[in-house]
Amino acid sequence: MRSVIDILDLSIEEINSLMDIAIDIDTHPSKYAKSCEGKKMATLFFEPSTRTRLSHEAAMLELGGTVLGLTGTESSSAIKGESVADTVKTVSCYADIIAIRHSFEGAALVASKNASIPVINAGDGGHNHPTQTLADILTIYREKGTLSGLTIGICGDLKYGRTVHSLVNGMTRYEGNRFICISPEELTIPEYTEHIFKEAGTEFEITDNLEEALPKLDILYMTRIQKERIEKPELFESLKGKYSLTVDNLAHAKPDMIVMHPLPRVNEISVKVDDDPRACYFKQCMNGKLIRMSLILKLFDEMIINTQKDFSPKGATYFGGYCHNNKCITHIEQELESQFYIDNDGVNRCIYCDYEISKEAK
Repeated sequence: MRSVIDILDLSIEEINSLMDIAIDIDTHPSKYAKSCEGKKMATLFFEPSTRTRLSHEAAMLELGGTVLGLTGTESSSAIKGESVADTVKTVSCYADIIAIRHSFEGAALVASKNASIPVINAGDGGHNHPTQTLADILTIYREKGTLSGLTIGICGDLKYGRTVHSLVNGMTRYEGNRFICISPEELTIPEYTEHIFKEAGTEFEITDNLEEALPKLDILYMTRIQKERIEKPELFESLKGKYSLTVDNLAHAKPDMIVMHPLPRVNEISVKVDDDPRACYFKQCMNGKLIRMSLILKLFDEMIINTQKDFSPKGATYFGGYCHNNKCITHIEQELESQFYIDNDGVNRCIYCDYEISKEAK
C-alpha cells in the first residue's frame, strides 16, 4: 500500500506531476469536484493543528469526499493507552485514507506499516512534514518560476523544526540550490540534516546573524521558536524573540526575495510585513490545500492500479540495538522492536526517526 511518510518517498518526477495537477485544480476546480465522491478521510491529529488539519479536510471535501476526524489524545483511545498500530488498524475499517499527526517521531511510519489504507504523514514530532514541503515547493515554483539555483535562508528553530528538515530533503534534490542556516547555536540543524546537505553535495552555511544573511537570499523561510519541543523552560525564555523580521530589515533584502513561514507565527514576522508583496506565507496556505488535493488523488489512483512497489529510500534494515532519541516512537509503542538502516556513509540510523546510533549498538 502506497503511503507518503517522508518527502523522499516521492521522486522528483512525482513531485513535479503533483504540482502540475495542483495548478490545474486551481484553474479548473469543477473538473475535480466529484473525484473522491463516496470516499472518506480520517484525520488523526494527536497534536494540535490548524492549517494542516483543516487543509487536509478542505482538500477532501473539495474533491467530493467526506471526513472523519479526531483532535488530541483526549478525544481518542490513545488516552487509555491504545497504540498507534491498533488505532490505525481500527480506523482502516471506517475510512479510505488517513492523515496522521503525532508528537513522537516515526509514528506515521508505524501507522503506514499497520494500516490497510494509504497514510499521509501530517507531521511526526520534530522529524518530517512532507505535505508542508509539497506546499512549500509549489509556492516557490509559482513565485520564483524555478526550483533550481536558489539561495534559501532557513531561520529560527532548525533543531526541532520538522518543516525545515523536510524542506532540506526536498530542495537539495534540485540542482544548484544553496542554504544559509540561521539559528542560535542551541537550535542549529541536527546532525542528520547536516548529513543530507553533505550527501547531496549542497553548499550550506551556518550563522546566527539574520541581518547579514538577508541580502544574499532568494527565499527566506522563517520558523518560530517552538516552546512545546524545548524541554527546558529557561532555554525557551532566553531564545524567544531572537529573530524578528520587520519592514526595516526587509529593506535590505532583494526586491524579489520571497518570505515564507509554515505558520503559526508568534513574533518572528511583524504583521506590517504582510503588506509587502514579498510575503508569501498565506499563499502557502492556499497552495497547501491544492497540493494535498493532488496527493489524495494520486494515492487513490495508485490503489486502483494496486501499486506494490517499495518506495522506501532507506534500503535494507536490521533489527536490534536501541534508539536513544527519547521522542522516538519506539519508546512508547507497544512491542515495537527497534529497527535500523545504514546510510551511505556507513552510519547506523533509526528507521523511525533517523537518529544516529553507534555501530557498537548493532
